[in-house]
Amino acid sequence: MIRSALKKTRLVKFIQDRGYLSKNERKQRFVNFIFQRILRVNSDCPFSVNFTSRVLIPSKISLGKNVDKSFLLNGHCYIQAINGISIGDGTIFGPGVVMVSANHDIMNIKESIKCRPIKIGSNCWIGANAVILPGIELGDNTIVGAGTVVNKSFPAGNVILINKRKLLVEKLHHSNISNTNTDS
Repeated sequence: MIRSALKKTRLVKFIQDRGYLSKNERKQRFVNFIFQRILRVNSDCPFSVNFTSRVLIPSKISLGKNVDKSFLLNGHCYIQAINGISIGDGTIFGPGVVMVSANHDIMNIKESIKCRPIKIGSNCWIGANAVILPGIELGDNTIVGAGTVVNKSFPAGNVILINKRKLLVEKLHHSNISNTNTDS
């Protein structure tokens, strides 16, 4: 009796951790299942991908814990992992994110240029329509603003965004984000 209760408790915890109990996520998983397993869109992905997104070479993608939820819920993403992509635990990204791990060879567009893989640390936040280019490494707790094109690597704890055609990088301090006053 106790073993049965413990198994049920573990199962419920597992289901809650994976987000299956959320009505919106259940609905999205069902729609994605239809597209992925029946219509064969992104069918080679071992994780659920939004039906409006495209993932190329998913075998070269390494996902941390809870990253698959971003693939599930955020559409219009393009993830190309020819040289590999590694995404750390708890990283989230918005809709329309592009991660391209390889460029074409100028002399032969059928060939890709070999370079380092894209590495994104843990607990990062990649805003909507951000673009991450080949070989980029982003440290833990890095925030990439919406619409930003990341063309160089950054260490942990930075906020990266484009403001009026100028790249702004600010070191993230916990005092900047804790106890913010919203009074006018």
